[in-house]
Amino acid sequence: MYYNKVEICGIHTSTLPVLSSSEKEELLRLTHDGDKAARQKLIDGNLRLVLSIVQRFGGRGENPDDIFQVGCIGLIKAIDNFDLSVGVKFSTYAVPMIIGEIRRYLRDNNMLRVSRGTRDLAYRALQVRENLAKKDAKEPTVEEIAKEMGEEPRTVADALDAITTPVSLFDPVYNDGGDSLYVMDQIGDEENTDEHWLQNIALAEAVKKLTDREKKIIAMRFYRGKTQMEIAEEIGISQAQVSRIEKGALERIKKQI
Repeated sequence: MYYNKVEICGIHTSTLPVLSSSEKEELLRLTHDGDKAARQKLIDGNLRLVLSIVQRFGGRGENPDDIFQVGCIGLIKAIDNFDLSVGVKFSTYAVPMIIGEIRRYLRDNNMLRVSRGTRDLAYRALQVRENLAKKDAKEPTVEEIAKEMGEEPRTVADALDAITTPVSLFDPVYNDGGDSLYVMDQIGDEENTDEHWLQNIALAEAVKKLTDREKKIIAMRFYRGKTQMEIAEEIGISQAQVSRIEKGALERIKKQI
């Protein structure tokens, strides 16, 4: 396959259908009711989504057609497991599923075999790196990551070097006409279940619907740890107003979730 052409796995990408949100929702309902024709139409209507993700994995020496087919497996899993009652867009759920399937394939088919212990250490280091970057608003050093993990810097550096092309969890990978979607690496532990992950997505979707002032107050209150009085002084309103806005925003978030 060549990305600047229109054929992949024998499929001409220029002829792929584009489904509206309402069409996707109706096809998902029919699919979950056992309609095989609707399921196939839904798959065909989301192949452009798979292609947009596959393009991010170029230059790794893998056959692009193989990567596309693996991505399609992730798409099918997303279709079969998507919960219509959650209240998020299908693409929001499908993108991480497709990425996860491709990344597992690349990891398991890597010619340079990396031990499970080294992989787990590297993925933990990536998670710690992202947490520190968010907390300190700067890219952490290997020494800072190692200190946070209680590991030797050299051990952490070697683990990160051993896995293929570490990326940020927040790299944009797809845009569905609105806000960009980002990489969400799946960490192999029992706490981060699909249900917990979907709840986080629902929370993020609910926060997006707040006003700019509500978003700012929620961010300052719960992500930056400021008191209501500190927020009031910073944005120039009373503490009572901050309290009222915060309470209203939280109520709206609860209703959305």
